[in-house]
Amino acid sequence: MTQWVFDLGNSRVKCAPLQADGTLGPMLAFAYDDALLAALDAEVPATVAREASTAVLASVASPERTATVVDWLTTRFGTVSIARTQAALAGVRIAYAEPVRMGVDRFLALLAARRRGAGAWLVVGVGTAVTVDLLDAQGRHHGGRIAPSPRLMRDALHAAAAQLPAQGGDYVEFATDTADALASGCEGAALGLIERSLEQACETLGQRPALLLHGGGAPALAAQLREGEMAPGLVLEGLAVWARLGTDA
Repeated sequence: MTQWVFDLGNSRVKCAPLQADGTLGPMLAFAYDDALLAALDAEVPATVAREASTAVLASVASPERTATVVDWLTTRFGTVSIARTQAALAGVRIAYAEPVRMGVDRFLALLAARRRGAGAWLVVGVGTAVTVDLLDAQGRHHGGRIAPSPRLMRDALHAAAAQLPAQGGDYVEFATDTADALASGCEGAALGLIERSLEQACETLGQRPALLLHGGGAPALAAQLREGEMAPGLVLEGLAVWARLGTDA
């Protein structure tokens, strides 16, 4: 059986093969552009026995982008499964009264955190948005937060005031030029959200959770944090858990 997992985000597709022990093989990433399908054709090997191959995907992308990738997957894999948020799976219990309203990427990141260890976790994703979710040592989700990412903040400011550059600048505590002030303000807003969430998590749980960071914008924030573990493939790790258990739940 050949099995791959695919994470369709807002800005790119990430994927990886699953090894025999359920862990991820080498991770690949592709931008959404006119060359996407050609890149997938070139990098994702065709299987000898198509009927014995499976693709499992999660998507927060637009319906059009999702349909494009799903159509491609059906030409390469015998079975295509789409992960959905569930009320409980693999020791994780979601706080949402209507689990379907919670983004599947957040749900899968929690599954992956739980698989890494039974302690408490604050899981932070940094992509188009910053998402923060608290998971206690018993696997109970206490809810979370969603905010614009630093990149989205910069884009919004530039759209509202074209003289403010959408890119550039470095993080400093008190900037002396506009580019640095923008970088510091937008990154600082996300850092403040993470740091406050850690403080509130301590009050809620009576212990400090481990901080787990993922997403394309996470490395820039991690450089300014005193703690935190980077997990670039966290959603794919969660998909590996879902691929093993989700369809039977």
